[in-house]
Amino acid sequence: MADPALTHRRVLDIALPIVLSNATVPILGIVDTGVVGQMGEAAPIGAVGIGAVILTAFYWIFGFLRMGTAGLTAQAAGADDNAEVAALLSRSLLIGFGAGAVMISGQVPLFWLAFQVSPASAEVEGLARAYMAIRVWSAPATIGLYGIIGWLIAQERTRGVFAIQVLMNGTNIVLDLVFVLGLDLGVWGVGLATFIAEWAGLALGLWLCRDGFVGGAWRDKARVFDRARLINMGVVNGEILIRSVLLQAIFVSFLFWGARFGDVNLAANQILLQFLHVTAYGLDGFAAAAESLVGKAMGARNPSSLRRGAMLTSLWGAGFCVTLAMAFAIFGPWVIDVMSTAPEVQAAGRVFLPYMVAAPIVGVAAWMFDGIFIGATRSRDMRNMMVISAIAYFASVIPLMAAFGNHGLWLGLLFSFIVRGATLGWKYPGLEAAAR
Repeated sequence: MADPALTHRRVLDIALPIVLSNATVPILGIVDTGVVGQMGEAAPIGAVGIGAVILTAFYWIFGFLRMGTAGLTAQAAGADDNAEVAALLSRSLLIGFGAGAVMISGQVPLFWLAFQVSPASAEVEGLARAYMAIRVWSAPATIGLYGIIGWLIAQERTRGVFAIQVLMNGTNIVLDLVFVLGLDLGVWGVGLATFIAEWAGLALGLWLCRDGFVGGAWRDKARVFDRARLINMGVVNGEILIRSVLLQAIFVSFLFWGARFGDVNLAANQILLQFLHVTAYGLDGFAAAAESLVGKAMGARNPSSLRRGAMLTSLWGAGFCVTLAMAFAIFGPWVIDVMSTAPEVQAAGRVFLPYMVAAPIVGVAAWMFDGIFIGATRSRDMRNMMVISAIAYFASVIPLMAAFGNHGLWLGLLFSFIVRGATLGWKYPGLEAAAR
């Protein structure tokens, strides 16, 4: 029998703080750019932009830590295994701090490689290196926070995630103003502000996780370093990483191929991708709710609760996507005009806008099943279905582009969403069977 506590209110209590947390992310980028823009030179703007992109790309590699920790912790919580919940916090922090230390020690070759892939002018590269040389020292905090956030999501403590994001962004914005506009520290000051903000976020995160440090389970070496549990965590995280790399390959190829169709279409594609980012940020909250509720049901061996958790979160996710599609259809032309004043880009954006109206609807299954499968830690299915989706994308997009140009590029991307949602849906019954 379904757990009566699995209600619409419970779903929203988990999801909405994540949605609000994600909504604060673009604000920081706007402030960073605006502050260095007051210096009256182009190079600092480019330096902060390219430096942030490079560091984000390296940090993104460890994004699996948030998802893997969320699924495993939710299952441990569902099984009432509090000792394992605490041990998972320790394992995720050790991975995060270790990865951060590797980034710090390997920053010279890593940054050299980044600028080989994405070269810039000597002035921009020099300023970007100064910015990154400061920010890289907060790598342990940034990657460690992935584990903390996953751990909090698993226990439905998403208000804590929102508090971390608000503290980090608020601190960063205030220090940006002080260091750059007040003390005239330039790009170095932007990096210092972010460095302090990220360590402040980690400090708050550790405080919010203080109950995990009660008792001795978090420092029980035999449990924390248990071979079977470490291998399982490594397998889950590794498979999620492969899935994420394939997903990133689809989007990177989309950007590169978009350049074939001229600067106008490329600019229109870039603008319309912001609509897709809004969709992903919003759905992330409902996917997080699925991670927690499905994971707990899996840990409790309760297939009816698993089904109800999956259905309720997906219902809200679908409603959100329909609302977004309507908003894109109504306000999309205005947003395009705000984001570009070039008449030809505005016209192209309107031509391809219907694909963004369709994207939330055809993509909702893929996004929601990601959260459901993360909660169930069925990372192998996620990896394998992503392989199928990537193959479907690359096999379809090339002939579609040949026949329909930029329209074909968008059709191929939407087709990959459909394939991923359909294949994960095909695998879903196995989740309920595994929960028995």
